[in-house]
Amino acid sequence: MTQPLLSLEGKKGLIVGIANDQSIAYHCGQAFRDLGAELAVTYLNEKAEKHVRPLADALESPLVMPCNVQHEGELEAVFEAIEQQWGRLDFVVHSIAFAPLKDLHGRLTDSSLEGFLTAMDVSCHSFIRMARLAEPLMRDGGTLLTMSYYGAEKVIPGYQLMGPAKAALEASVRYLADELGEQGIRVHGLSPGPIATRAASGLAGFDQLLDTARSQSPLRRLAEPADVAALASLLVSDRARTMTGNIIPVDGGYHVKG
Repeated sequence: MTQPLLSLEGKKGLIVGIANDQSIAYHCGQAFRDLGAELAVTYLNEKAEKHVRPLADALESPLVMPCNVQHEGELEAVFEAIEQQWGRLDFVVHSIAFAPLKDLHGRLTDSSLEGFLTAMDVSCHSFIRMARLAEPLMRDGGTLLTMSYYGAEKVIPGYQLMGPAKAALEASVRYLADELGEQGIRVHGLSPGPIATRAASGLAGFDQLLDTARSQSPLRRLAEPADVAALASLLVSDRARTMTGNIIPVDGGYHVKG
């Protein structure tokens, strides 16, 4: 019998970062579910729940829980529920980032200590925490994915404080890949170009950024959330079992023009 080219049948995954139906995280969830995976989904807070809950229902998620990584115990509670429900975990998608607007819109030079630490905590260290909590549940190996951006390696106007945060995240991907590889746990960062998500709209001059990236990319197009989801599906599958530690651009080739 011919095996499907790509299948996630029997796999269990956690998606952190769905905000609405335009979120990269939600498109990843759709792609994973279409390929047979069962998903746990989180939402940021009570205000966000009304937007996320219908999307989780569409994904047929048996676990839908609050998860503000800055609230003590919430992230741990998510993994405890996964252990009780499934007893294991095959993949995690980390698609969250945050910096206070005052620090995000100002110069990096002028960033506050509180703003810098918040950006690092939510955007980078939360991924490390997820790796630590996922490790004992990935007894047969697994995959950890996070979302980065070109501003981690090149200066992008308006990105400012998030640049160092994403650079730290990309370095963390490499170190986690090295530390967890012996357990068969693979770690990757996906680096889409600018995508019109709600989170990205908070960047100053974002519309101009979209136009510039589109005109300068070799393919003359921007990635869409579904493009990121397609690559994520491959990476969490067994087809990518020998790949780890990569930061992979999904940007129409824009990164080659830097």
